[in-house]
Amino acid sequence: MIRISSLSIRRGPRLLFENSTLSIHPGQKVGVTGGNGSGKSSLFALVIGEIGVDEGELRIPPGWVVAHVAQETPSLSCSAIDLVMDGDHELRRLQLELSKAEQSGDGVRQGALFAEMEAIDGFNARNRAAKLMQGLGFTVEQENLPVESFSGGWRMRLNLAQALMARSDLLLLDEPTNHLDLDAVFWLEDWLKQYPGTLLLISHDRDVLDRVVNGIIHIEHQRMELTPGNYSAFERIRAERLAQQQSAWERQQREKEHMHRFVERFRAKATKAKQVQSRIKALERMETIAPAHVDSPFHFHFSPPEKLPHPLLTINHAVAGYGEAIVLDDFSITLNPGDRMALLGRNGAGKSTLMKLLASSQTLLQGGRVESKALTIGYFAQHQLELLDLAATPLLHLQRNHPDATEQELRGYLGSFGFRDDRVKDPVGPLSGGEKARLVLAMIIRQRPNLLLLDEPTNHLDLEMRHALVVALQEFEGALVVVSHDRYLLEGVADQFLLVANHRVEPFSGDLDDYAQWLRSADSLGKSSSNGSGRAESEAGSKSQRVNRKEQRRIEAEQRKRLAPIKKRIDRVEREIGELESSSLELEQQLAQSEIYEDSARERLRQILQEKGELTRQIEEREELLLDLYGEIE
Repeated sequence: MIRISSLSIRRGPRLLFENSTLSIHPGQKVGVTGGNGSGKSSLFALVIGEIGVDEGELRIPPGWVVAHVAQETPSLSCSAIDLVMDGDHELRRLQLELSKAEQSGDGVRQGALFAEMEAIDGFNARNRAAKLMQGLGFTVEQENLPVESFSGGWRMRLNLAQALMARSDLLLLDEPTNHLDLDAVFWLEDWLKQYPGTLLLISHDRDVLDRVVNGIIHIEHQRMELTPGNYSAFERIRAERLAQQQSAWERQQREKEHMHRFVERFRAKATKAKQVQSRIKALERMETIAPAHVDSPFHFHFSPPEKLPHPLLTINHAVAGYGEAIVLDDFSITLNPGDRMALLGRNGAGKSTLMKLLASSQTLLQGGRVESKALTIGYFAQHQLELLDLAATPLLHLQRNHPDATEQELRGYLGSFGFRDDRVKDPVGPLSGGEKARLVLAMIIRQRPNLLLLDEPTNHLDLEMRHALVVALQEFEGALVVVSHDRYLLEGVADQFLLVANHRVEPFSGDLDDYAQWLRSADSLGKSSSNGSGRAESEAGSKSQRVNRKEQRRIEAEQRKRLAPIKKRIDRVEREIGELESSSLELEQQLAQSEIYEDSARERLRQILQEKGELTRQIEEREELLLDLYGEIE
């Protein structure tokens, strides 16, 4: 058992947490949450002995093997799989001693070491390492490549595989999903569920926390507290505590009302579609999540785009790639305001290539790409964090882009993204990855785009900022295309999935659980089709696809032509409903005033009630029309 008694930690003059007491039982899986800088990583540093306690005590059972993910990997010439196998220290020790015994000709010692190797399944270690690598997205060919040939993100995956390779009693993982795709996240979840040891997991991915952990250590107000259950259970308990505060309760109601309206809008769109039903359940779950975030420092929204042309962007029969390498073949899409699309697919399938094609003609090899004259693209990708001026301040970054705005206006805007007081004038260089990501998002949102492209926007963002981003995106009036491994984000904002696989981009009709099943089925099919017969069937299928593409394109074009006038009527009716609801709200505010019920105002009260009834009738009439229009589309 891990025992923490009256523990206090400081970093320099700053107190991270104090007088904290809790116990973690063997085999327990615990998530560690809290705002940036609250002390999560310092707790890990204390566990592995990098720092000492200031007050109190931390006790770990003697003899426990503790594994953690190295933060950096030097450029090594050894193979990737050898680096992963280095994580099993007992294996490497036995291999070294066995080599010495062979050199000295000590047969008795060799026999004893062979028995120890057998006991730890050491002769199967390479297969175990290969499975870990494949689960995290590496191909068989990559196993023997030198470590120095991999990029930083892939080296972090190697470090993670190395930590999982250790036969540990205690495993420390700090944001392990940051550099993973959704399929690798699914695999890691399954692996962690089967892990027999004790787990401490720092994560801002609530779905991972919900599926893996059975306890939450939350660091807040310089205290650590352990709550039993997963992250959703913790949020409910925290929401109940916050609801006791009147101002917090009022903000909860406003946010829950917003969520409720959003859920109802999607409920009307497709009452029988499995994917939409899945989203309704997710959004209803978000209603219960919202109250736990009322004291979040992040509350921002998208200003309406200046123009919303139909369509925003059209791509016809595009072939995308780099040079002579074709990544996507014969791809067509039309983006209109209100579209909400998420891209699914394995790492390397072409999701980023598609995002670049949507952003510009950079990856277009053949086909057409037509932008509306009023198109304004906001494109978030991880490489943009590296383009920030490290010597400039957050305020200066915005002033360069918006020279007409006042400093006070920009300060208030930056405050909604967590940059308050003197933080707006601190250089960008020392900021954390999450703070830089928040700044880039603030710069993009300030541009009032009508097409938003988000490529892994939640990397480095904490739970509070992720929640605020989802709420803001729900109100965004333009088109949205997102790539993310964060299921909370995908379930909260996307109403259409596109599957990128086998050089194709096609609609995916299921939900994320169906996508996880598709991944497992694809893995199984890939193994069974590894022989010549499987390849021949695949080639025959590809030929059949090519034959049918022309007919498929014709059908899709006819469908778009039929749907266009219906979608225009839907937009018009939704605007009318919004205007009627605004008028109805004004009347409700008048009815809330006490003087309207005095005898002298009796005639005015009658008029207001009559107008209110007429508005209600018109709203209901248009909502019924909206349902009929959505039915036509289906």
